[in-house]
Amino acid sequence: MIDIKFLRENPELVKENIRKKFQDAKLPLVDEVIEYDEKARKAQTEADAIRAENKKASKEIGQLMGKGDKEGAEAAKAKVAEGKKKIEELDQIQAEALEIVRKDMMVIPNIIDPSVPIGKDDSENVEVQRFGEPVVPDFEIPYHTDIMNRFDGIDLESAGRVAGNGFYYLKGDIARLHSAVLSYARDFMINKGFTYYVPPFMIRSAVVEGVMSFAEMDAMMYKIEGEDLYLIGTSEHSMIGKFIDQIIPENQLPQTLTSYSPCFRKEKGAHGIEERGVYRIHQFEKQEMIVVCRPEESMEWYEKLWQYTVELFRSMDIPVRQLECCSGDLADLKVKSCDVEAWSPRQKKYFEVGSCSTLGDAQARRLKIRVDGGDGKKYFAHTLNNTVVASPRMLIALLENNLHEDGSVSIPKALQPYMGGQTVLTPKN
Repeated sequence: MIDIKFLRENPELVKENIRKKFQDAKLPLVDEVIEYDEKARKAQTEADAIRAENKKASKEIGQLMGKGDKEGAEAAKAKVAEGKKKIEELDQIQAEALEIVRKDMMVIPNIIDPSVPIGKDDSENVEVQRFGEPVVPDFEIPYHTDIMNRFDGIDLESAGRVAGNGFYYLKGDIARLHSAVLSYARDFMINKGFTYYVPPFMIRSAVVEGVMSFAEMDAMMYKIEGEDLYLIGTSEHSMIGKFIDQIIPENQLPQTLTSYSPCFRKEKGAHGIEERGVYRIHQFEKQEMIVVCRPEESMEWYEKLWQYTVELFRSMDIPVRQLECCSGDLADLKVKSCDVEAWSPRQKKYFEVGSCSTLGDAQARRLKIRVDGGDGKKYFAHTLNNTVVASPRMLIALLENNLHEDGSVSIPKALQPYMGGQTVLTPKN
């Protein structure tokens, strides 16, 4: 959500931003906001003027009664009553106008950073740089679930009977490798100075509306029937929600947090074969990083965060690249975003394993997360989030890039302490 004052003063800039995001259907909302914002402010001004008159008239009533002027007092009372009725009408007009403004402002996209490339969708995202040399071995790389099956490490059939498509059982060495990756990611971020959290896995609707757009919510979130609760799609939701309605002393910024959680997503629509298995699923586990900071620090933190993900993957000898998200691929609350993609020797291309975003003050404005600057002034914080690692998607990159022709998989040195000292996984099938 952008600042209403900014929209009032820069309507054409807001419209141009909407065009850059290829959301022209939202252009009329800018004029509608201006119209109803003016209507609400006019109603408030009129109501305030009548309140002032009523206050003055109320004092006169006592004076008139004291003089014995009952007729004059009754006339004054009638005027006050009429004023109260008019105030009620104006308050209703104001409330209805403000609700229209609120709904429109919730769907008008945030102002994107000038550095964001302009493009309609993710096909126009821009590769920025690569880290590590992608390798295609001279033997065939099996599909990731086939690799896991060689280690008797996955059971999709049973999961289908228990929960349906999009779920899985991991077991044995593969399950242990899954946990090792998450434990390593946790410690990696703790060593970067981040505070470790395990957050609530459900959040209220007020938090959902604060952290994401309505379109995202409909596409992602599972609602708990009969409760004002949603299953989280990422722990960012809980972690940013932690600060709802809070005023943070400036000397307590930045807040640098890393959180573990299961994540639950609808994942609507059909997907190709490479996105089946355990690539695009309804339930997975993730280590996330979150920063709440002063506005002038947000871009510096943005650069740090995505680089942490690159560093993590490179420590496991997985080649990655950074991909700048274009304007049309940015969710409405985002100012700037990039993906970190891992190399897939099987597909001979990169695939997404993490996403880093700065949202400016959009989430803070929705959730009323303010900072006390210590000089009597309060301002909205900036919020950022980034994937440390999401598993089992991470397992795909790990297994493919460490697979040998004999079917064994080398365990990266960084993970060996979390695997009981094992250096290699040997196939069972």
